[in-house]
Amino acid sequence: METVKRGYVPKDTVEFGPKAAAKLNAAAQELAFLLDRGYDTKSASTFVGNHHLLSERQRLALARITSPRAALEARERKRLREAPEALVLDGFNTIITLEVALSGSLLLEGMDGTIRDLAGLRGSYRIVDKTVRAVELLLGRMGALGVKEALFYLDQQVSNSGRLRALLLDKAAERGVQVQVELHPSVDGVLSRLENVVTTDAIILDKCGSWYNLNRGLIEETVPEAWVFRLDR
Repeated sequence: METVKRGYVPKDTVEFGPKAAAKLNAAAQELAFLLDRGYDTKSASTFVGNHHLLSERQRLALARITSPRAALEARERKRLREAPEALVLDGFNTIITLEVALSGSLLLEGMDGTIRDLAGLRGSYRIVDKTVRAVELLLGRMGALGVKEALFYLDQQVSNSGRLRALLLDKAAERGVQVQVELHPSVDGVLSRLENVVTTDAIILDKCGSWYNLNRGLIEETVPEAWVFRLDR
């Protein structure tokens, strides 16, 4: 199986390194200020990015990290403090972030406490050497938390979604978690209407009934060396 560092971009060590941190922190504060006053993310990110001469990747990171205060408060009210016995997971969103963590590539801590990546999913996905480990860690964590049932949703139109489904079911058979995997053409739309959701997608977090921050605890406990860029408190 091919060895891949999921989400690795060499220039990240500079663009998200110590010297860039002060600029990114200032930009995040300004972006949050504008979002709190009703500016849309795209135009506000462009304005702040131009002001600080940010790269495209830095601008994308800021948009992933930053949210208006009202959204943050609403997400916090819906966040489950303890794992429920049944979870519904945004499959690619969750697994790719774990692959990025295992690769030592850049992760971002959002203002809402979630851990996000910049790897992206543009219709294509392939199983790499980190995938099996990511799935094993995920299933192990759910078992340790007392989760008895897990329903994964995978984007039907993404390449190799069927192979990932088979891997999930195969690994689940070795553990005590009852797993189902659905391939669906509109995962975001389905998850937005459900409870007990595991995702870091801001749109889903804003619409779903309740959510559990599974990846954060999992990464902190099992991949403590993961590279997570955090804003100053």
